Amino acid sequence: MKAVVCRSPGDLVLEDRLAPDAPPPGWALVAVSHVGICGTDYHIFEGKHPFLAYPRIMGHEVSGTIVEAGDGVDLAIGEPVIINPYLSCGKCIACRHGKPNCCVRIEVLGVHRDGAMCERILVPAQNLYPANGLSLADAAAIEFLAIGAHAVQRAQGQPGARTLVIGAGPIGLGTAIFARIAGLDVTLLDMSSERLDFAASELGFQTLDGSRGAVPDLVRQATAGEGFDVVFDATGNTQSVQSAFAHVAHGGTLVLVSVVKDDISFSDPEFHKREMTLIGSRNALRADFDHVAASIRNGAVPLAKLVTHRTMLADTPRDLARWTHEKSGLIKAVIEVG
Repeated sequence: MKAVVCRSPGDLVLEDRLAPDAPPPGWALVAVSHVGICGTDYHIFEGKHPFLAYPRIMGHEVSGTIVEAGDGVDLAIGEPVIINPYLSCGKCIACRHGKPNCCVRIEVLGVHRDGAMCERILVPAQNLYPANGLSLADAAAIEFLAIGAHAVQRAQGQPGARTLVIGAGPIGLGTAIFARIAGLDVTLLDMSSERLDFAASELGFQTLDGSRGAVPDLVRQATAGEGFDVVFDATGNTQSVQSAFAHVAHGGTLVLVSVVKDDISFSDPEFHKREMTLIGSRNALRADFDHVAASIRNGAVPLAKLVTHRTMLADTPRDLARWTHEKSGLIKAVIEVG
């Protein structure tokens, strides 16, 4: 089969690989249809991912169809499916408590093991969800949107809560969209005027342009000095995460959607006097995938506006390398495999 392989940082090629063997019990063989390109994939290509061994087939935002099912798998041959790329052990403390998204021994397709930038992939049946009428192109976008949907669920914000999403990349935009679906009053903050213009003109969000003034001043002006009830940081930037504490209102909540490699420091007196709630949000759960799929079906997600770039599997080495640096106009790119 054909596969896009990142052999080392900056070295991305199309290779012939052996197709997977027949699926073992509880697993299925999936013909890959579409794969979204994530910020993680760009980081792997650039050599910036801290937990990765090369060579690696990337790709974890995936849709496809069942080709072959192992014993005990209740999925029909030819059934369109959404792939949940978080492979959990089912036995650790997180899994026992219904949180396989933060399994102690989690393996993410395309990161800890080879992913779906290829023609065929083996996946545990528990990680395959019927597409139920969604196009396979739309189904490949569910995973990145589920990250934001999960973060919003974690926040438990009340309808009308004044909400700030920091970072207008794909994860931030997904978070903002699902915060709005939950009834929160959403403002997006970013340093990119281009991305904020897109968020305002195409998606209808209020925005704060961090490139046009001191961010603490902008936040004070937007909230009459009170801060935001709920703040999501989706930047992956250490300085932004640390600064976000100051944007939270007394009694408010800060949700860390993105991950940074550095230690985070903050003022404990400020944290305590606000009685702030600090929440980590990792990956997503089946309920989040279902919520995203339902929201796409009912038209609440402007998916056609979010997917701005498309390519084919054979052209991926060239296009992914180019899009790593050419970000203008790029929100979400999707690979058509088959």
